[in-house]
Amino acid sequence: MPFQEFRATRQYFDSAFGMQAVKVLPTEYYVSKENIMISTVLGSCVAACIRDPQAGVAGMNHFMLPEGDPASPASATMRYGAYAMEVLINELLKAGATRSRLEAKVFGGGAVLDAMQQTNIGERNAAFVLHYLKLEGIPVLAKDLGDVHARRINYFTGTGQVLVRRLITQRKAEAVIAHRELAVARSVQQDADANKPGPRPAASLVRPLRAR
Repeated sequence: MPFQEFRATRQYFDSAFGMQAVKVLPTEYYVSKENIMISTVLGSCVAACIRDPQAGVAGMNHFMLPEGDPASPASATMRYGAYAMEVLINELLKAGATRSRLEAKVFGGGAVLDAMQQTNIGERNAAFVLHYLKLEGIPVLAKDLGDVHARRINYFTGTGQVLVRRLITQRKAEAVIAHRELAVARSVQQDADANKPGPRPAASLVRPLRAR
């Protein structure tokens, strides 16, 4: 498989739902013909859940930023939505899906850190995925985007159902999201610095997780 290195590998049995499950982390995707649950946790990142209900093929990705510099080879990575969406759709088609039957549900894009509000990363990710799917002619059947909360997404490939849980009071989950958001913020800073002439600034973009 051409994109094997980006394919999620964390498989487990979810006792709460009584079924096999796969955990998708940032910069990963997963496509399946089986009736499983694909799970991820989102802050400013966005996940697209795309399915061909007739072929029974479904998948999810998880990207951190909307687009990179098209002229840079570094843009060909799953952290960017443009690449992550292309990978997911191509892998769905390879698994037997038909493009004209694809339907999507999209989630995430929250501003869970102060730094994310300043740079509008979540907002930009949300706008990107909706625009991308519109250009591709893939209908969006459901969406939960924006706001200031992290989300846990459970996607059931057999039915296309998605359960969304907003993580408002769970400190442990928030700590995980905060760690990931710091990585996103650093990526934004690195991209900005790479496009500036002269010495790179030493100031950090990130700020602590907002108080609950």
